[in-house]
Amino acid sequence: MANSARNLPGVERPVRQQPETDPLETVTAFYETNKKMISTVGAVVISAIVLFLVYTKLYKGPNEEKAATALSYPQLFFAADSLNMALNGDGKNPGFTKITKKYSGTAAGNLAYYYEGVCYLKMGDFKNAIKSLKEFDGKGTIVGNMAAGLLGDAYMESGDKAKAIESFKKATADKEDNLVTPMYLYRLGLAYEGTGNTNDAKAAYKRIRDEYPKSMQARDIDKELARLGELN
Repeated sequence: MANSARNLPGVERPVRQQPETDPLETVTAFYETNKKMISTVGAVVISAIVLFLVYTKLYKGPNEEKAATALSYPQLFFAADSLNMALNGDGKNPGFTKITKKYSGTAAGNLAYYYEGVCYLKMGDFKNAIKSLKEFDGKGTIVGNMAAGLLGDAYMESGDKAKAIESFKKATADKEDNLVTPMYLYRLGLAYEGTGNTNDAKAAYKRIRDEYPKSMQARDIDKELARLGELN
């Protein structure tokens, strides 16, 4: 997956990433390291790039090549954390916002909504992040699960815990998804705690412990349960 991603036109991979590294392990390791200090947005910068190839490989259509090439330019700005240019383009090449309209109906045009939402989320524009992420259609894919989780993050940042919980539940519905599901079960537990619902918070943490014992989130989950009075 990583080798193919490096061959996308106009996209340079960070030098610090090594070819033999499993990108999914990179995403989960990053999240685990930073979950106590920063929001999930930091992990998204990595995960959105990694997951692009997964999505286009599954949904690439006959007219996708041109749209994918156009998408590669704002991806470069996105990777460099130049979010304004990623959204609006550089005056010569379109940004994600224009690609969503110009290439509507293509997988790349659809995926541009995902990137657009990530940009707004990272910029702290939660209203537009919610709008963009709701437009993205990734149903049945790991990217769709991630988008639902990010939508939950945006709602949490906006103070709407009820909608955040609803989105986190969607992000964790796929029991076979060993990456996103345990990641957002943890976030779901935190959201429940934020509403004072410790029983449902413990249920979310128990799912991590019992169903995803090899996940990064499972390493310290007993401590979270003990904090809530669950000692077994």
